[in-house]
Amino acid sequence: MSSLSENIGKIVEKKIESSGSGAGALIAAIRILNRGAVRWALRLLTKEVEFNGERKPLMEWVLAKYVGEEQCPTVAHFVAPFFEMGMKLATAWLHADEEPIKELLSDPAIRRGIVTTLRGIALFGVTTPQKLPAPFFIVWNFTNACNLKCIHCYQNAGKPLPNELTLEEKLRVVKELDEAGVPAIALSGGEPTVHRDFWPVLAEISRRGFYPAIATNGTTFANLEFAERAKKLGLRYVEISIDAADPAVHDKFRGVPGAWSKAVQGLRNAVKLGFSAALAFTVTKFNIHEVDKILDLAQEIGVKRVVFFNFIPVGRGRENLEIDLSPEEREEFLRHIYKEMKKRKMEIISTAPQYGRVVNQLSNGEDVSPTHFVVANDPITRELTEFIGGCGAGRVYAAIEPEGTLTPCVFLPYPVGNLRTKSFWDIWMDPFMGNFRDRDRLEGFCGKCPYKLICGGCRARAYNYFDDVLAPDPGCIYNSAEWRKLTEDLAKIKVKISPLVFK
Repeated sequence: MSSLSENIGKIVEKKIESSGSGAGALIAAIRILNRGAVRWALRLLTKEVEFNGERKPLMEWVLAKYVGEEQCPTVAHFVAPFFEMGMKLATAWLHADEEPIKELLSDPAIRRGIVTTLRGIALFGVTTPQKLPAPFFIVWNFTNACNLKCIHCYQNAGKPLPNELTLEEKLRVVKELDEAGVPAIALSGGEPTVHRDFWPVLAEISRRGFYPAIATNGTTFANLEFAERAKKLGLRYVEISIDAADPAVHDKFRGVPGAWSKAVQGLRNAVKLGFSAALAFTVTKFNIHEVDKILDLAQEIGVKRVVFFNFIPVGRGRENLEIDLSPEEREEFLRHIYKEMKKRKMEIISTAPQYGRVVNQLSNGEDVSPTHFVVANDPITRELTEFIGGCGAGRVYAAIEPEGTLTPCVFLPYPVGNLRTKSFWDIWMDPFMGNFRDRDRLEGFCGKCPYKLICGGCRARAYNYFDDVLAPDPGCIYNSAEWRKLTEDLAKIKVKISPLVFK
């Protein structure tokens, strides 16, 4: 997903350089979009129009025509000149250059993201956080099959499930996500690359203009020919998990000797081929001492982005709860990686939503980390943080299980509905999903925290520790009392503890 963030960041920087009042103008524009007449116009522009067998909102066709694509319905050809005139007036008002905006909109995934946001405003008005008619991206657990045996696997992967989606069903799901307005799809697992359907589904995702991404253990990408084939089929983002700079520690976590060397080679190949590449690292008590070494390794490989994943007790992770960080340990860790990011001049982020608060506090409000995609210090992103910030489960992203069940997050295994029997829209608009879109429903300190709009706590941790998506996140320093209760009375966790011993 980093290319999306990077492209948006470049446009933002150019706007800021040319207009010191850009942020104020943007917020003013958002307020205008919330007015009744403008929302009515937005509803017209976001109505679906079918052309050549594909259904997309009229606005998406208009944006495609604006950047020079001619294969559009007649109504888009009619509306496009008026839109172009409006863009010229808007860029003149903002003292901005129109060409970088056109360059940004030439990416169909970004066009779709913008249209999805506008549809959200048309349907729900301007809200904090912003309600959307579709997530910005889907993490698709493509298969339960995997060639490793990771002790912290959230999916409890190994063998494929007997009822996984067929290829025909997978292609139908891709079509439905396209029509729903989802901009990006990240294939995960299990290990998606070991399944025979990986290639045809990746090709279809690319053909339909999604931003194609993958979360992988990296073993298959160690084969350069495999990585080259994925590149030719349109894959753009490669995220490879490495649990330690020490091969022995990584292989212990992964359950297969030699896994580390293949993962590292996979990352090297991804960098060599020009993928937007990231190293992913799940932080636990047993590898937290490896953090600086992992950052050194990433720099040596040439990776410019490191994603530190929150440990969440789900899947096989529920059998190893004692590896989770305490709130104090997590707070110290988040502060450390922010300082390392400033020192190393590389992109270092965390899926812990508390990172948004930590970044805000340590920078005195100069830097923001609205989601676990980016840390930025421009005024526009600062102004937008409360609209898009914090835990994105069921809000800016969702997950699909191998057999078609949609859940709010890969780490939150609550079955909201199955795409075999219900439409994506019906599942996305299920009342249960409303719990993630209204921060006023949060319980405990999370509900009254002054940072709830830029954090909100990890809803997956709340669910897996308390069986309640609205409960406090026991990983936050402000919820240390909740963590102490859990550790004092393990019966509340309702799982059998199986201690791990690393020598």
